[in-house]
Amino acid sequence: MKLRANVTVKGLVQGVNFRYLTRQTAKRLGVTGWVTNLPDGSVAGCFEGEEASVQALIDWCRRGPGAARVDEVLVERQQFHGEFAEFIVRR
Repeated sequence: MKLRANVTVKGLVQGVNFRYLTRQTAKRLGVTGWVTNLPDGSVAGCFEGEEASVQALIDWCRRGPGAARVDEVLVERQQFHGEFAEFIVRR
């Protein structure tokens, strides 16, 4: 089953390559969507794909790259839209 997840990652997640490594992980998992920095220091993303792949990307976000400190991950699951052709880093 395919789904969409809107994700917000809080903690020390900017300036540690979080967005770029999220994109790399998403591409490896076959997940489409986007990731971006937010003004409050968190990172937000919208992930679409097979449920197991989206969950694997969310699980990766809970750990993040080695230099990150993830304090909280908020996830809102939604119906799959098929909106994205690839996974990008939004600026």
